[in-house]
Amino acid sequence: MTNWINTVSRDHVERGVRGRFTQANHGKPHMLRKMSRGDWIVFYSPKTAYPDGEPLQAFTAIGQVADDEPYQVEVAPDFQPWRRNVDFLDCAETPIRPLLDDLEFIEDKARWGYKFRFGVFRIDDHDLEVIRSAMVTPTAHIAGT
Repeated sequence: MTNWINTVSRDHVERGVRGRFTQANHGKPHMLRKMSRGDWIVFYSPKTAYPDGEPLQAFTAIGQVADDEPYQVEVAPDFQPWRRNVDFLDCAETPIRPLLDDLEFIEDKARWGYKFRFGVFRIDDHDLEVIRSAMVTPTAHIAGT
């Protein structure tokens, strides 16, 4: 299994949690095709809303890929994003700043936000556990079940 971070505004994360899906890089399929069933995805939200939301800088959702291939949907005639189904865990929105020293994927702590400019990227098991343990209670279950 691979662990991922997907950088998405909180309003878009909330839509995904309600619909049990994720999109990446404004609906493009490339990174979604790299994901496999069972992979973990942590959602980091730099802002509350896209494009003009307030700064947030928090992890806002976590879940596992629940299908085998990306699929395309029509949201509007001019927007047909690619998606993956996700089983989300119940979790608490978690500010990133208290976790910075423990996150190994952030190599330059002074410029910690740089990595998130890539949108979707891999993280190791250690970093997943740091984030998951901060977000999820021991009795958490899949959201909506």
